[in-house]
Amino acid sequence: MVSHPKNFGGLPKMFSRYKESKIAIIPVPYDGTSTWGKGADKGPWALFEASANMELYDIETDSEVYQKGIFTDKPVSEKKSPEKMVAAVEKRVAGHLKEGKFTVVIGGEHSVSPGAVAAHAKAFKNLSVLQIDAHSDLRPQYEGTKNNHACAMSRIKEMCPIVQVGIRSMCVEEKAHMDTSRVFFAHQIHASKTWQEDAIAKLTDNVYITFDLDAFDSALMPSTGTPEPGGLDWNQVSTFLAKVFAQKNVVGFDVVELAPSKSNKAPDFVAAKLVYMMLSRKFAK
Repeated sequence: MVSHPKNFGGLPKMFSRYKESKIAIIPVPYDGTSTWGKGADKGPWALFEASANMELYDIETDSEVYQKGIFTDKPVSEKKSPEKMVAAVEKRVAGHLKEGKFTVVIGGEHSVSPGAVAAHAKAFKNLSVLQIDAHSDLRPQYEGTKNNHACAMSRIKEMCPIVQVGIRSMCVEEKAHMDTSRVFFAHQIHASKTWQEDAIAKLTDNVYITFDLDAFDSALMPSTGTPEPGGLDWNQVSTFLAKVFAQKNVVGFDVVELAPSKSNKAPDFVAAKLVYMMLSRKFAK
């Protein structure tokens, strides 16, 4: 059994009590459908451990977002089936949204995201989803389930419009389910000076972000189930997200697919820093 680690950021109670916190972190250590590298179920704990060693002052926003209060919930532990897990995530996230919390889901594999999006789609009108990812995840079903991690965006685009950024790996069958006018492939991004503005223009006013860590180049983020070369670097992601948070109302996000390595802690810190950077962008406005 994995014991529950310290909360996100290693925060003292005065900054992590539920009632006073504006932010709720929800770990979902689910790794039931991953098809190559296993270990995403350990991702939340590795991210939390790294976050406890992170400076809590954000230079770019000149802010300390932890002072808004960051509550770390108990994990969503449903593992009987991906369908039941998705339902459990939706229920948990919906409960926090009703309490007025800004929610962050920490995976786990990408199959955890549709449940979080479902809760937000019911709570916010005119919602779109920004997917930052190496893989299109548009298979209608895979290995006997519609809730496989490879099907995450097929389920999400049934709920609301999507914009896909960083894609550089897919099977040919996924082309039939893809609107390429709303996809920003990695090779196009590297050759474009306007991709950030073009992608943001396709989003609605309310935006949910699902961030698969394999969007980063595999040199920066080797600790994922399926690392891919040719990905985004930190500065590209940081600059893009700054514009998204400035121009749109980001209503929630998830960070998924961290499969930690005992021999390399750096990717865990990248993941933790990403979460804190995104929260800083949200609440510094």
